[in-house]
Amino acid sequence: MCGIVGYVGKERALPRVLSGLKFLEYRGYDSAGVAYLFNDEVKITKEVGRISSLEKLIDLDADSYMAIGHTRWATHGEPSVSNSHPHRIGKFTVVHNGIIENYLSLKEDLKKKGIKFLSSTDTEVIPALLDYYYKSEKDILKTIKKVIGILEGSFALGIICDDDKENIYAVRRGSPLILALDKMGMFIASDVPAILCYTNKYILLEQNEIAKINKNSYQVYDQNLKEIKKEVKTFEGSQDAAMLNGYEHYMLKEIHEEEKVYLDTLNYYVSDNSFKETMPEFKKYNNIHIVACGSAYYVGCIAKNLIENYANIPVYVEVASEYRYKKNFYDSNTLVIIISQSGETADSLEALRRAKNDGIDTLAIVNVVLSSIAREAKYTLYVKAGPEIAVATTKAFLAQTTLMALLAVRLSRKNELLKEFVGVEKYINEILSRNYLDYAKEIAKSNDTFFIGRLVDYALCLEGSLKLKETAYINSVAFQAGELKHGTISLITKGTPVIGICTCHEIAPKTISNLKEVAARGAKIIYITSEEVEDNFYDKLIILPKLADLVMPIITVIPLQLIAYEVAKLKGCDIDKPRNLAKSVTVE
Repeated sequence: MCGIVGYVGKERALPRVLSGLKFLEYRGYDSAGVAYLFNDEVKITKEVGRISSLEKLIDLDADSYMAIGHTRWATHGEPSVSNSHPHRIGKFTVVHNGIIENYLSLKEDLKKKGIKFLSSTDTEVIPALLDYYYKSEKDILKTIKKVIGILEGSFALGIICDDDKENIYAVRRGSPLILALDKMGMFIASDVPAILCYTNKYILLEQNEIAKINKNSYQVYDQNLKEIKKEVKTFEGSQDAAMLNGYEHYMLKEIHEEEKVYLDTLNYYVSDNSFKETMPEFKKYNNIHIVACGSAYYVGCIAKNLIENYANIPVYVEVASEYRYKKNFYDSNTLVIIISQSGETADSLEALRRAKNDGIDTLAIVNVVLSSIAREAKYTLYVKAGPEIAVATTKAFLAQTTLMALLAVRLSRKNELLKEFVGVEKYINEILSRNYLDYAKEIAKSNDTFFIGRLVDYALCLEGSLKLKETAYINSVAFQAGELKHGTISLITKGTPVIGICTCHEIAPKTISNLKEVAARGAKIIYITSEEVEDNFYDKLIILPKLADLVMPIITVIPLQLIAYEVAKLKGCDIDKPRNLAKSVTVE
């Protein structure tokens, strides 16, 4: 959530900061702002809405060589200019990602000291504290150290002080933040895509580390203000992954990258129908908990079916925001798997830490290399999706599903099952080449849509329903097909779209029976199946290739993604940046 970009160097700062913020738009935001040094003064410009609106208010040719920028996703206070970042009090100007949990008590105390606040945000207490303690500390680093010792919650901060016209300061706890090195200067940023136009060299800041950057150099200090050496890393991907490359939307581009994503993920772990060293054994575990949020949780639901069916190991799938607070039952042979595209999902990260504190082994399934979840888990398996820009996940979901299917084989110790993965990319490509507009038209004219299926098909229904909600703002609900008669069927009226998924031969008659029930009540049925169809109970039909149950979910999700895309396009929705949503949910 939110995005931070800062630059200090030999080139004009505003074009670089604005460019970086645009590459962080996928994180979700409702306002944006910049603070920049111009004629020895810090100027601030803020605006509600898109970065393009902010850009109209800024002279990109201004002779400014130091700036910090921010895209805000509202948590405390409505979207407004006064609540937008940067915030400034006294000599300090700050941009902030995260949440300050004790801001109310801090704010009341600061008010008693005569400090006035202009916003409803939690962030504004940060420059207020910095300015207050700087008067006694008279040292910027010592002041930052003192303030972060007072703050409770999560934060990534970019800081400018009026008394230092050469340096930008940065610090993080919980929320991600990197430094990046360019021949023409230095950056701070929330994520790597923000800086790939200029450099692929970056440094990860760890918890409570404080950085100071200027046009020629950088220093990083631990929480005791001892300077520490940091490893400079090289990002493996390219800027092309963050470009549209001729596609109308990132979501469509990323769906059409799924053939490559499948092969990249498969080939990283498998060669000649055998596992590489990149896939550990995991022999010890006979009890598995999968913990995740949103679409990653639905990947866990798919994985539960695959692991239980192929490896005969019980699997419990939990929502991360619940798992971290509930009583959990596990032993020394339990493996807790955390699935997260970004590797920074706040609730998933805290669930991981909860399991570690309880002495339980953890496995991270993530897309972003060296993200917080990746670094803190005992084991880490990377999906090879590359940067995913659209807020609604597609290619990362498919990559996660592929990796969890591979993990099911590893846990089963039946390597001969790897042959089922051979050639799946051809079917992915064929399904991608189809036209789904007619199916979308059936859904776009309705206010409600239902998805029904059984077992692993129900898990896919959950994801298909979420895609429709996220991108097209349609009230969509997924149900186990057998649960319809227990109340839900009362919502079916003439013309209600119902998407039925059936890819399992053994339960096909049961699912078809449920679909006939809703058809009898006037539902418009879109039937997605890999089974032979002998009865005309549907309105529209999608026939998928019949593959092994192990890999069937990988291809089944693709029509659901493309239907959601086409519906959103018909409705004129902001497909890549759905309202109120953020890509990386880094607050609870």
